[in-house]
Amino acid sequence: MDVAVTAPRTGGTPSGEAPLLGVSGELPKAGRKANASHANGLSHYSEDFMKLITAIIKPFKLDEAREALSAIGVSGITVTEVKGFGRQKGHTELYRGAEYVVDFLPKVKIEAAVSDDIVDQAIEALERAARTGKIGDGKIFVTPIEQVIRIRTGETGADAL
Repeated sequence: MDVAVTAPRTGGTPSGEAPLLGVSGELPKAGRKANASHANGLSHYSEDFMKLITAIIKPFKLDEAREALSAIGVSGITVTEVKGFGRQKGHTELYRGAEYVVDFLPKVKIEAAVSDDIVDQAIEALERAARTGKIGDGKIFVTPIEQVIRIRTGETGADAL
C-alpha cells in the first residue's frame, strides 16, 4: 500500500516551512522535526535527554570551573575565548595619557554536553567555581540537545558523550 503524506501549509516552522509529518500524519515527539535516516537505516532521533550547558565566565575562573566539572564526571568541554558585556557595560582605561572606553570585556565560554541526570550538579558546580560575588561573574545557559553523534564510531545519544 502506498501512503502519501502531505504537510499542511498553514502554521509550520518559524521559517515558514511545513512540519515534517510521519506516516500517521502526526508530528514527531515533542514537536521536533523528523531527522534524516543514518546510513545504517537508523533514525538520528534520540529518546535520550541531553543538555548543552554554556557558561560565560571570567577567564581567571576557567581552571576552577574545569576542575569542578571534572569532579562530577563531565568528561569533556569546549572552551572559547570571547568578548562581551552585560550590565557592567565595560570600563574606562588610561593608555599613553589618553582615557578610552573598553566596551567588550574578555570572557571565556565553556560548553559541555551532559545527560539530564547531572545537569543540576553541573550548574551548581559552575556557579560555585565561577562566583566572585562581583559584577561580571557571567551567565549559565542550558539548552536541549536533540542528538549527539560520535563521528569516529557512529555512537549516538548519551553513549556519544
